[in-house]
Amino acid sequence: MNLSELKPPPGQKHARKRVGRGMGSGRGKTAGRGTKGQLSISGYSRRRGFEGGQMPLHRRLPKRGFTNEFRKEYAIVNVGRLEKLAGDVFDAQRLIELGVIKKLKDGLKVLGGGELTRKITVRAHLFSKSAEEKIRAAGGVAERIERAQAA
Repeated sequence: MNLSELKPPPGQKHARKRVGRGMGSGRGKTAGRGTKGQLSISGYSRRRGFEGGQMPLHRRLPKRGFTNEFRKEYAIVNVGRLEKLAGDVFDAQRLIELGVIKKLKDGLKVLGGGELTRKITVRAHLFSKSAEEKIRAAGGVAERIERAQAA
């Protein structure tokens, strides 16, 4: 057997129906759309969530909660992850280069997960209390930097 002998299983391939090609074709005149109604009109497209005029599900369900549009989203990294990385000085740019974080978002936040046994310097926008304590206890420096405001 070789690739040139491969064929689709019987019944898998179907000839395309050519509609609107005259009365003798069996699919002329209304071209399989039936008569009258929204669906028969040329250019008709149903919008997402349309249920034929019935109140759509997204409007029937109750709305709850609150979304804060001013919420800040931080790129986070644990001190245990910094322990495993090569080097002694870490900032947002270095962590992006190493592939630890993908995007800076609203800033870099260091959390206290994991253990830290060596002296490192970390420059970040925010530190959790436990992260700051662990870095200082290991003899390192936790340096807080300000985020540049967009004009």
